[in-house]
Amino acid sequence: MLKLKYVAAFAAALSLMASPAMAANKVLRIQSVLPTSADEVVMLKEFGKDVAALTNGSLTVEVLPAGAVVGPRDIIDAVDAGLVEGGFAWTHYWAGKHVAANLFGAPVAGAGVGLDNIAFLSWFQYGGGKELYDRLWDEMGVNVKGFMLQPVGPEALGWFPKPIKSMDDFRKLRFRAPPGMVGAAYAEVGVPAVAMGGGDILPALEKGTIDAAEWCCPKPDSVFGFQKVLKHYYLQGLHQVTVNADMYVNRDFYNSLSPLEQKALEVAANASLSKSMSYRIFENGKALKDLVDNQGVILEDTPADYFTEYMAAAKKSLEKAAAENKFFAEVWQSQKDFADTVVPFWAGAQTSNANLGRAHAATLKK
Repeated sequence: MLKLKYVAAFAAALSLMASPAMAANKVLRIQSVLPTSADEVVMLKEFGKDVAALTNGSLTVEVLPAGAVVGPRDIIDAVDAGLVEGGFAWTHYWAGKHVAANLFGAPVAGAGVGLDNIAFLSWFQYGGGKELYDRLWDEMGVNVKGFMLQPVGPEALGWFPKPIKSMDDFRKLRFRAPPGMVGAAYAEVGVPAVAMGGGDILPALEKGTIDAAEWCCPKPDSVFGFQKVLKHYYLQGLHQVTVNADMYVNRDFYNSLSPLEQKALEVAANASLSKSMSYRIFENGKALKDLVDNQGVILEDTPADYFTEYMAAAKKSLEKAAAENKFFAEVWQSQKDFADTVVPFWAGAQTSNANLGRAHAATLKK
C-alpha cells in the first residue's frame, strides 16, 4: 500500500507538468479485473460512451484491461492511492477489507431472505441500500466513491462431469466456488470448495485439479470454454442469486469534477443498471441455446437437498458476521426489513411469471 502511494505521488507530479491543452479534458481510467473481451467490459464501455455524451466530452472514460497497471487483487488499493483513477470489479472481492462488502457484491442466498437481482436493485435504489453503500467505503477505510453498474443473477449452480442426484454426490467433487461467504457456505455443507480466477478454471478442470466448477451464466461460462470439458449444466443455484459489479473512483479525482460531470457519472451508472441486465438476459439466452443445441450440453435439475442445506449454511454465516460486525448487522437488518415488505409480493408475482415461461419453454421441446 505504501509503495502504491509513492508511485501515485510521482504520477501526480508528472501530471502537473502537462500543458494546459493536455489537461483541458478529464480522463477517468478504469482498470478492470477482466480482459477486454468480457461482457462486463463491453457494458463498461457503454457506460463510458454515456458519460462522454452527457458531459459533451469534458469527461471521458478509458477502460484498461486486467493487469494494465496493477494486479487484480490490488485494484482497490491502487484507486485509493490515486495510482489509477478508477477500478472495476465486484464489491465482494474486497470482503477482506470489510465483511459487509459481501452484502453488496454477492449477498449469499439472496441475503437469506429471498432477494433476487431485481428486488436487490429496488432495495439499493429506494430502500436505503445506496446510502449504506456510500458509507461502505469509509467503513473500509479507502478514499473511494463507488458506483454500482452491473447487476447479474441468478448465477448457475455450475458444471459437473456427471449428474448429481443429491448433496452426497456433490460432496465427492472438488468444486471451484467464489471466495468469501459464498464459498464458506459450500465448505460448511462439506463441499470441497476451491477459489480461483475465471481464467484459471478451464486449465484446472483439464488437469483434474478440480472436478466441477461455477463461474457465472451461460454466456461468460461458454466464453471460458467449460463446455469443452464438462457437459452437465445446472442453472438453479442459491449461492449468487444476485451479483453486482461496480466501479470505484478515487475520491480526490471525483471531487475535482464539476457538478455536471459528477451528475453524469450518477446518471450513466443508473442507466447501466438497466442496460446491463437487459443485455445479459439476451446474451445468456442465445448462449444457452447454442450450448444445448450445438455443443452437447445437458441441462439438469438441481437436487432438492441442495437448497435446504445451502440456505441453512448461508444463514449461519450471515448470523455469525452480524454478531461480529456492527455495520454488517446494520446492512443486513436493512435488507431483512425491506424483504419483509417486498418479498411476499415479488415472490408471488414472479411465480406466475416463471410458470408462464416454463410453459413456453416446454413447447420448444416437442
